[in-house]
Amino acid sequence: MPLTKVNIAPGFNKQVTQTGAEGKWTDGDFVRFRYGLPEKIGGWEQILESTLVGAAREQFVWADLDGRKYAAIGTNKVLVVYYEGAFFDITPLGTALTGCTFDTVNTSATVTVNKAAHGLEPGDIFLFSSVTPPTGAGYTAANFTTKPFQVVTVPGSDEFTITMASAAGTTVNGSGSATVTPYIKPGALGSTFGFGWGTGLWGGGQQVFSTLNGALLDDTAGTGGSGTSISLASTTGFPSTGTIKVGAEFISYTGISSNDLTGITRAAAGTRSAHSSGAGVEVFTGWGIESLSQTLTVDPASWSLDNFGEKLIATIKNGQSFEWNPINSNSNALNTRATVISNAPTASVMSLVSDRDRHLIMMGTETTIGSPSTQDKLFIRFSDQENISDYTPTSVNTAGTFRLDSGTKIVGAVKGKDYTFILTDNAAYVMQFVGPPFTFSIRQVGSNCGCIGQHAMKYVNGIVYWMGESGGFFAFDGTVKSLPCAVEDFVFTTKNGSNLGVNYSAGESVYVGLNHLYEEICWYYPQATSSFNDRYVCYNYQDGTWVTGSLSRTTWVDANLYENPYATEFNSTGTGSFPDVQGITNLNGSTKYFEHEKGVNEVDTSGNKTAIPAFIESGDFSLNPDGTSAEFFMSMRRFVPDFKTIQGNAQVTILLRDFPSDTEASSPLGPFTVTGSTQKVDTRARARFASLKIANTSTDENWRFGTFRADVQLDGMRG
Repeated sequence: MPLTKVNIAPGFNKQVTQTGAEGKWTDGDFVRFRYGLPEKIGGWEQILESTLVGAAREQFVWADLDGRKYAAIGTNKVLVVYYEGAFFDITPLGTALTGCTFDTVNTSATVTVNKAAHGLEPGDIFLFSSVTPPTGAGYTAANFTTKPFQVVTVPGSDEFTITMASAAGTTVNGSGSATVTPYIKPGALGSTFGFGWGTGLWGGGQQVFSTLNGALLDDTAGTGGSGTSISLASTTGFPSTGTIKVGAEFISYTGISSNDLTGITRAAAGTRSAHSSGAGVEVFTGWGIESLSQTLTVDPASWSLDNFGEKLIATIKNGQSFEWNPINSNSNALNTRATVISNAPTASVMSLVSDRDRHLIMMGTETTIGSPSTQDKLFIRFSDQENISDYTPTSVNTAGTFRLDSGTKIVGAVKGKDYTFILTDNAAYVMQFVGPPFTFSIRQVGSNCGCIGQHAMKYVNGIVYWMGESGGFFAFDGTVKSLPCAVEDFVFTTKNGSNLGVNYSAGESVYVGLNHLYEEICWYYPQATSSFNDRYVCYNYQDGTWVTGSLSRTTWVDANLYENPYATEFNSTGTGSFPDVQGITNLNGSTKYFEHEKGVNEVDTSGNKTAIPAFIESGDFSLNPDGTSAEFFMSMRRFVPDFKTIQGNAQVTILLRDFPSDTEASSPLGPFTVTGSTQKVDTRARARFASLKIANTSTDENWRFGTFRADVQLDGMRG
């Protein structure tokens, strides 16, 4: 019998049934299509042994006038610069707390720092300065000032604890003195439930602290795993009813009896977990007291990063904007910190520098500069041309403002060619420089096309692509249009318990990366059961094909200044090693830094290789050689492998089924190991339908598949 060729179109199609997907690929991982052929993606290598504290939310690369290359990475805890093989901590600092004292306990490394109304939380990072060590404890000033510290616990509003490198030699109270300068706080690690007005000190009220008097178990009960009350060290200042926060768990209560909170409801929002005795408890009181609504989602920390000439511009989402100049009067510029941009708004959703005309544009910002309470998330304010410190419109400058009118908030913006493209949660706008007296024009170009997150949009070759706020993908090439997507249901819904669709409540974590080497745009997103990115969907904008997979990346920059793409990966249970923080715990997780499209394996800093388990699977195809009917059983005696390239081994599996509702079963002689010298493979495959799977399982393996040809013949109507 002549060999039958099975034609399979490039890209995944998950919108049809397995049997209905004849001539299509339906599933895979770690694969891409190039010139219509499927292949394993390139490998990646960890750049530095050091891991960053927290989850990376944004990455940006630029160069100074002398061609020196920098990469800035903002996590939920720190802002760092990567330069010539090393990280540098440039995290801005907050307001200094003077007059701090120390309590020590003999033989304990736990030290209590005393400062009234310090406002710090567990996991906060800070610096000590002007230290007089506690008397007789065996510490010197250098024990406190050589590295930053982490706040370990907050027993009360006037004290917090740290962990020293060595135990104290005596017990003292209120001894010594120091200044504490906290790192600026970008925000939460992940999306959390909020409680409306009053979730923070903004909006009024007093923050009240206490500690647990007894442990809480991971159950629905109160202290010690019984009853419906929680025992605290003190309930002074607590409202008669309300909600407390212990760790990441919010617990509501309906009454107070002595030092017990009664009528509790565990996990009123957030995730229920166990808490040890002495764990910090906080509640907000006064005007704007938090409600029990769980419909409000508090976004995770995020940054927007851009350059103004040589300067890095960094804006914390809903916070301040900072600048950092790698070349300044300080010859040791890499060891300086980013500083607040003078006269700039103090609360903005994001910022960017407009193309060519060079205005610093603040999106979703204050109507009154310096008053965070006036932040309007549809309000835009831009600086004077070439002056990032002047935002007050006058007759002799080009600073100005305007407000968008569709949606509830600006989600993100990107720079196109001669325009800025802005997306709210509902609409699309184009902002263009027109010169004085109006400086910019702005027009709405789309509606019902909101974006899911700040970093989910990308400009490529004259087109802006983005992931929709409530599903679907969109593109703008002069007009807004829905982007046809053959994996849309898989990405945006959860079907049959797979839980692989996007977690909308964590949509702000979605990050899109461009890989122009392969003409790919990839959205990395958290699946339904995750708060952090652990899936991806990629669009090849050259041939319009889609693939999905399981690579976890939180930021990505394209090969541009650097030879290959650079990306970050978050580990929620890891402990970051950079910056080197004394007493660091895994409260904030850790981030690895990778260079992609390097070799064919995952490689750590010691050179250890891990296999990338790539595979691709087709839909069912009829084994009838003329393709006219699936009524008859067919027998496949052999197939001829066709690989454009193959390194090491590839595994080829023939999956069989007789009826569409059947569970597919592997051919008795599969999977078949194929090498570059394999001419044919003998099989014993008998069925009405078959599908094809190509995979690899070991290190140093790589493949690019061509076509599938098989020797098939009629084999009766009965099984």
